[in-house]
Amino acid sequence: MEREWVIEESVLIEAPVADVYAAVADPRRAVEWSPEVFRVWVRDEPIEVDSRFVGFNRRGPFLWFTNCDVTAAVPDTAFAFRVYSFGMEVALWGYRLEPVGDGTRLTEYWQDLRRDYRAAWFVTLLGRIFTGVKGEDRSALNREGMRTTLNRIKTALETRV
Repeated sequence: MEREWVIEESVLIEAPVADVYAAVADPRRAVEWSPEVFRVWVRDEPIEVDSRFVGFNRRGPFLWFTNCDVTAAVPDTAFAFRVYSFGMEVALWGYRLEPVGDGTRLTEYWQDLRRDYRAAWFVTLLGRIFTGVKGEDRSALNREGMRTTLNRIKTALETRV
């Protein structure tokens, strides 16, 4: 199977687009639903384009952190951030929101940026060492993680009191 460089998953959430945006546009909330993120340190507030944060991640015995820069923060429409490791680009993560009736279609996407530049092989190697996942296997793992994340967001927003 050929390596996937871009993946996305969507879910329909029975909640207003403003509520869904508020949930995904605060990186600290990723701790509530991501299967890998266990802590987030927001370095710049308010959270907007060019804000920075650090994500602390765990998968089994593997622990790692990534530096992130917000690249899109359009209320009720999109939130995205670039991920770096040791100053090298790793990935672009983001959410697109679309009103559907009284609900919201939330799409999470990921683009592997570890290609087309001189040190891509090195950051791919670092990813393998720190996360235990080969570069060519990361998209399948992320797709599974996206499904978990989106379902947890859906559950959290639809079961609010």
